[in-house]
Amino acid sequence: MFLEKLKNIKAFILDVDGVLTNGDVTVTENGDQMRHFNVKDGYAINHAVKSGYYVACISGGRSQGVLSRLSGLGVKDVFLGISHKLEVYERVIADMKLKPEEILYMGDDIPDLDIMRKVGLPTCPADAVEEIKAVAAYISPILGGKGCVRDVIEKVLKIQDQWMKENATSF
Repeated sequence: MFLEKLKNIKAFILDVDGVLTNGDVTVTENGDQMRHFNVKDGYAINHAVKSGYYVACISGGRSQGVLSRLSGLGVKDVFLGISHKLEVYERVIADMKLKPEEILYMGDDIPDLDIMRKVGLPTCPADAVEEIKAVAAYISPILGGKGCVRDVIEKVLKIQDQWMKENATSF
């Protein structure tokens, strides 16, 4: 059933902290907040964008560094400082004319729960909270910020024969 759902995916919507990062935030003496992203996740995101998939991120955080990183990967829709993620999700799928079964969402904590109950393919990293694991159709064996996004994107692109196509190999 999981493999069948991969065939329908046209879009990836992702949380940031705890999914694209390990959830740790380093605060400098100046008050700047620093996060660490995994380059393998970055490669997969960029590959998906170049292959024609819609990729968006919805985060409660407000880091301009996050916006810079994701924009550099080709992600055009980055929603920061969002306290009610479901509203943004519903607006995005309406604007993009997507059906829930065409969307893979990856989240790791309670603010992601409402969206995960609505999408066709709810996924999470191995270290997601129990409430998220309970609704996930797939739990990546990989921790947040350590390549879990690459794991799900690669699975979708491989089953759709889009992984490592020439038009998407440059980074």
